[in-house]
Amino acid sequence: MTSVTVLGLGPMGRALAAAFIAAGHPTTVWNRSPGKETGLDAAVAGTAAEAVAASPLVVVCVRDYAAVRAVLDAGALRGRTLLNVTGGSPAQARELASWAADHGIGYLDGVLVATTDAICGPDATLFASGPAHTWAEHRGTLAALGGTTSHLGEDPGRAAAFDASLQDMLWTSMSGVVHMFTLAKAENIDATDLAGHAKTLLGFFPDMIDFLAGQVASGRYPGDAGTLEATAATMDHVLAAIRAKHLDNGVLSAARAEVQRALDAGYGADGFGRLAALPPAHRRGRK
Repeated sequence: MTSVTVLGLGPMGRALAAAFIAAGHPTTVWNRSPGKETGLDAAVAGTAAEAVAASPLVVVCVRDYAAVRAVLDAGALRGRTLLNVTGGSPAQARELASWAADHGIGYLDGVLVATTDAICGPDATLFASGPAHTWAEHRGTLAALGGTTSHLGEDPGRAAAFDASLQDMLWTSMSGVVHMFTLAKAENIDATDLAGHAKTLLGFFPDMIDFLAGQVASGRYPGDAGTLEATAATMDHVLAAIRAKHLDNGVLSAARAEVQRALDAGYGADGFGRLAALPPAHRRGRK
C-alpha cells in the first residue's frame, strides 16, 4: 500500500487522513499547530519537511495558496508527487504546477466535492487535473477518498475551473432561493408554504441544463422553447413585484441587463443559451 502524507489537519485535511488510514495506507500527518492529530492512527511528523520525506504522495489541504507556498519545501518534494486540494483559482493552480515542474515535483490539482462527513463514502467526488501519467500512478491510492475520482485533463487549472463554474451556479442559485423567500415574506407567504412548490418548479432544471448545454456546445440558440424577448417580459414582471416591496433587486437586475444586451444586439428571437455567446460586458464600445 502506498504511503501518504497529509499536510494540514483542518476538518477536511483530517477527513482525508482518516480516509487513507481506513483504506490501509500508511499515513503521516503534519499540522502547523499540534494537537489536531489526536485520534488518528498516523505517524506524526515534527516538521512539514519530515512529513514530506515519509511518502511518495503528499496531499496538502490548508487555508489558501499563500499557506501552501509557506508549507512546501521544494527540496523535500523533489521526485515526489504533490496533490493540492486547497481551494483556489485556475490561474493559481497553473502557477503552482509550473513551480512544481521547475523543481522536479509531480503535480496534480484537485477539488473535493464533498462534505467532511462524506469523504471516503460513495457520495464524495474528487476532480483532478494534471499529467495523465501522474494521475495513473496514484489513482488507486486516491480512490480511498470517495466513490468517484475523475481526471479532467492535463491542464492543471481544469479542476479548479470545473469547481469555479459549478460553484458559480450553486451560489447564484442559492442567492435566488434566499431572495425568493424574502419576496414571499414581504407578501405574507410563509417560506414553508412555498418550499414544496419551488422544488416542483425546479423539477425541470436537470433537463434544462442539458438543453442549454446543447445550445452552447453547438453554437445554435433557437428560441423554440422560449425567446429572450419573452424572458425579458417575465423578468420585468418579477422585478416590478420586487421593487414594489422596496427589496434589493441587484441579482435579477443584473440578469435582466444581460438579456437586454442580447436584445440590443438583435437576438430577441433566440433562446436563453445565447447569453453564453455574448462578449463580456466590459468589452462594449471596444472595436
